Amino acid sequence: MTNIVVAFSKLDDAKSIKTILMRSGFQVVAVCTTASQVLNTCGDWDFGIVVSGYRFVDMMYEELRECLPAALEMLLVSSPAHWAEPVKGVVCLPMPLKVRDLVNTLEMMSQAQARRRRKQKAQPRKRSEEDRLLISKAKALLMERNHMTESEAHRYIQKCSMDSGTNMVETAQMV
Repeated sequence: MTNIVVAFSKLDDAKSIKTILMRSGFQVVAVCTTASQVLNTCGDWDFGIVVSGYRFVDMMYEELRECLPAALEMLLVSSPAHWAEPVKGVVCLPMPLKVRDLVNTLEMMSQAQARRRRKQKAQPRKRSEEDRLLISKAKALLMERNHMTESEAHRYIQKCSMDSGTNMVETAQMV
């Protein structure tokens, strides 16, 4: 489920958008009327979407976008005159707003974020230099004592790791 924050300078507008989203099955985490409230709410999130108007008391949407974590996306709802130049990480919807367009756009953005998270989780984790050195030492020890090639030692550590349910670094420490 994607974290969604609704942020408009007018509280009534924000509550109306929140109601529409909640009825459509989205989870709205917060309703904000200033950019600083948005930053306090989602400053440390790894993913999420901010549905926003173009102007707040304390800053414009471009400044807010720059202050948000890179993994967060922004859906700007305003008159096309206010978003003449595209801003990276901002999807724009024109006013007057059609409920169907809002829901479909948010679904598309949520699905794209879910795909990126799955892809990121599927990537192998980078090992630290210390971990790589430990694995190399374990392979060298296996090669010396058991007369294995480097690839055989690597496969042996991998297999032991999988059989025991530990990661390769822990298995290398045991060797």
